[in-house]
Amino acid sequence: MNTSINPLRALAAAALCALALSGIAAASDAGDAAGANHRFVIQRSFPKGALDGLDAATKAKVNQTNAKFGVKWLMSFANGDRTKTFCIYEGPTEQAIRQAARANHLPIDTITEVPVTLDAQ
Repeated sequence: MNTSINPLRALAAAALCALALSGIAAASDAGDAAGANHRFVIQRSFPKGALDGLDAATKAKVNQTNAKFGVKWLMSFANGDRTKTFCIYEGPTEQAIRQAARANHLPIDTITEVPVTLDAQ
């Protein structure tokens, strides 16, 4: 296993978690104008410990690579043992999300476009 991938994977998961609460409302209000970004939920699986040591530098590298594809990582959530993440992204297409993930050496188990926001209130 290539251990250089683990920090990037950890970066993706942690960054998405941090941005989730702050970015979803803004993304839902952006509208659906031509050329607008679409919102996606990405589920990823990681080996135990792969997300340990996720730091700001690794997150910045992932975000920099994402930008080359017009993709923005909003936030992520992880399960208790940090082997699965659920990430919120914006991007022009599913293909752009997949290309950015490939460039960052990040897995994708599932990807779902989520254009509808259901508020709790």
